[in-house]
Formats: sequence, C-alpha cells, structure tokens
Amino acid sequence: MSRLTLLLPARARFGDTPLPVELGKRLARADHVSSEAGAKAQLQRHLQAIPAHAHAPVAPITRHLDAEGAEQQAWLRADPAYVQIDINGGRMLACGQMGLTAQEAESFVASLRTLFGDEGFPISAPTPARWYLMLPREAKLPAFDPPDDVLGDDLVPHLPQGDAGRRWRRLLNEAQILLHNHPLNEARIAQGKLPVNSLWFWGGGVLPDFVRVQARVFSDDVLVHGLLKIAQAPSAPTPSRFDASLRDGDAVVDLRGLRDVAALANEWVLPAATSLRGKDELTLDFADGMAFDLRRSQRWRFWRKPLRLLAE
Repeated sequence: MSRLTLLLPARARFGDTPLPVELGKRLARADHVSSEAGAKAQLQRHLQAIPAHAHAPVAPITRHLDAEGAEQQAWLRADPAYVQIDINGGRMLACGQMGLTAQEAESFVASLRTLFGDEGFPISAPTPARWYLMLPREAKLPAFDPPDDVLGDDLVPHLPQGDAGRRWRRLLNEAQILLHNHPLNEARIAQGKLPVNSLWFWGGGVLPDFVRVQARVFSDDVLVHGLLKIAQAPSAPTPSRFDASLRDGDAVVDLRGLRDVAALANEWVLPAATSLRGKDELTLDFADGMAFDLRRSQRWRFWRKPLRLLAE
C-alpha cells in the first residue's frame, strides 16, 4: 500500500469555478476528514518539527538551508523591501524577490552593518532575496507579520507593537533612511527597477531540534527544503504533473501554488486516482483543514451526488 498526498491551498483560493464532473464524483465518494487549518499546521502534518512550536520560525530554517552555522543562534529575517510612500505612511509593494544581484545585496547590507552591529545583531545576505540578523539564542522577539500578510497593505498596522516592538520600529526607521540614501537605488530607478528602501523583519526564532519525515517530499518551497535538510532527507522539486513513479512508496507533493481547478483535475487528481491499486490511497490536504481521502474501493459509492464546487 502507498499513500500519495497532495498539499493544496485553501479551497477558497480556487474560487467558485465549477468542478469537472469526474472530479466532482471522485470527491463526493471520498472520505472527508477535518484537521487544523493554516499553513503551519498543514506542513506540520507531514514535516513534524520537534518541538512542535519550533515549526513557526522561518528564519533559522531557511538560514540553515542558505548557509552553515545556524544551530547555536537565533535568527530573524530582514528581507529587502520596497515601500511606496503615500499620505497614510507607506505601502509595501515588494519584499524579498527584487531582482538583486549578489553584489547589489552585499552593497546594501554593507551600509547597514554598523546600525545592526551596534545593536549586537550582525546582518548578512547569503542570498540576494533572503537577508538575516543573527541574535542571541535567548533573545525575546515581538510578533512579526510574514510579508505575504503585508504586501499591498499599509505598513503601520503590521509593525510590532508595544514596548517589545519599540526597538524594532526604531531600527526599521533608521534602516529606511540609510537605504533611501544608498546610491545604488538611483541607478536601479534609472534602469526601471524597484529601489530597496526598506527591510521587513519576520520569522524569528531558533532551529528545531530535529524534523521527522515519513515520505518522499516534492516541493519548490525553500522552507520545505530547509526542513528536509534538518531531517537529513532528500528533497526534489515539484513535478509538472502526476507520474506513476510517485507511487513508489509514500510521497507528498507540494501544490500549494495551484489555482486552476482544471489542472488540479486533469494533471493530478484524476490520473492519480486512476492509478490506485489495492489499498493505495490518494489524499488531498487543503490548507483550510479539509482533506479528501480517495481509495479504489470507493467506486461503489455511486449514489453520492457529485460535488459542484470544492467548498461544498
């Protein structure tokens, strides 16, 4: 028996597109299972970080992937960002992936080294898109919103609040001044590129003690690859479509970026369901906590009315 699990976004991300009839039949006949909602809980079901609360800190996990020596310290992402100034303050329009070269990233980071070094938080950029602050392992950090929650929104409501956040608000303001005045930004604007005029702090914490993985994992997510590195498990990119080789033992395929119902049906669920043999299982694990477990024996549940929408 083998189990193939497809990690999928929340069902609402597919909108109200009607399901292809055959997919609606398969899902109606499947077993429906409810689990904890949210991206962290979804990953934790398949990549079990120990202790469990350690699954949240993105920074040390991706730092472990990007460079050696992440084990002894706490880490905080300080990713390059572009904030558009408006009458209400500022709106984040880009973060992380800004088309920087390694040389550009190093030049920007060099201008920030004194600011963060004086605080005892050395800054580094092992990749152009992911910058880090190294912190004492016992550092107490306020809550930071991930950039996906901030992009397109006003910055102020997402800044760390209270006494715990005061230091970080000050450091952000000072970093913005230094970056705004950096000569590289004028050159980037002249080339039609976005300037780097801000940072975004997020994902702070320490590395999990270890990660338990019980299946082969296919993903394009750097966080997933970082977790697999901690687990000393092999990693592979997400395939473009279902392939019979995914049936060689248990496998988890990360499709959380998928938004097309037709692609979900025709490239993944229907060919995977058709390949089911004996006690094989196919699980669709959605980020909202709903899962559909499909097995060959369910074909006898022909009286069930096909689902029209994923959210039904």
